[in-house]
Amino acid sequence: MRGAVLYAPGDVRVEERDDPKIIEPTDAIIRLSATCVCGSDLWPYRGIAPVDGPSPMGHEYVGIVQEVGSQVATIAPGEFVIGSFFASDNTCELCQAGYQSACLHREPIGAIGAQAELLRVPLADGTLVATPDIPSDDLVPSLLAASDVLGTGWFGAVAAEAGPHKAVAVVGDGAVGLLAVLAASQLGAERIIAMSRHAPRQLLAREFGATDIVEERGDDGVAKIKELTGGLGAHSVIEAVGTQESMLQAIGSTRPGGHVGYVGVAHGVELPGTELFYSHVHLHGGPAPVRRFLPQLIDLIWNRQVDPGTVFDLALPLEQAAEGYRAMDERRAIKTLLRP
Repeated sequence: MRGAVLYAPGDVRVEERDDPKIIEPTDAIIRLSATCVCGSDLWPYRGIAPVDGPSPMGHEYVGIVQEVGSQVATIAPGEFVIGSFFASDNTCELCQAGYQSACLHREPIGAIGAQAELLRVPLADGTLVATPDIPSDDLVPSLLAASDVLGTGWFGAVAAEAGPHKAVAVVGDGAVGLLAVLAASQLGAERIIAMSRHAPRQLLAREFGATDIVEERGDDGVAKIKELTGGLGAHSVIEAVGTQESMLQAIGSTRPGGHVGYVGVAHGVELPGTELFYSHVHLHGGPAPVRRFLPQLIDLIWNRQVDPGTVFDLALPLEQAAEGYRAMDERRAIKTLLRP
């Protein structure tokens, strides 16, 4: 099969990889209908995260089940399925508490590589969720978004306790931040402030439910949020970047007693203890337990109540994965969809 491999920073190649095979009786093999490039893929692409030799890439996926192991009971060949970036058994104590991304038996899909034609999914019964039928082509991008960026944005909004009568601020205008806006809107937030300097992303944020746009960053961004919220700060702030500046901006923008949901993959983030102590801010986040939300998100998408697939503003064949990375790295694209 063909699959994307990262050899070194800036060096993505699509080449022949071995077809996946059933290894454990709990595995499934799916033929991918669509996959994509994630903002977190850019960390190794830019050399910020280490690249340890040729590495298969990709952790977002939807497709048709081709084969299942002997112990798979809830997923069958021919079904269209969506899974998360962590395989999980969905039965351990942590999964049952709603934290499948911390499953005691979790396996990272990124290490297997979903930017490919075929994918082996471990723990298939706990990881994969089937749609009611084979979806029409126009629903595929939205279902793909549910695999990570919608589920991650949704977790950010839930962790920040976004909801009715609350002002929500979103730090970050990538795919996760934009879909956090959509999630906050679906959760009933009264006011949603998107922090963005880029006109196309601002427009999409408005379409997803943003009521206000703030272009300032850092201390100026914090001051603007407070100005818009009666000097108090937002009730709920979603941090969707993962840098020191974005985390401090999120905490600073939150009113005492408010909540920060942080879902940006942290790089070099160190929190000042004294400032945090006196902020009276709740912090909750980490790798999103996307599996917790998949049934609800699939239902919303299937019934066309939300359209998160519009976050994909570039679609390419898998063979052009390198261009998809470049476009996102250069901020010419919000998110690249790849069709095997």
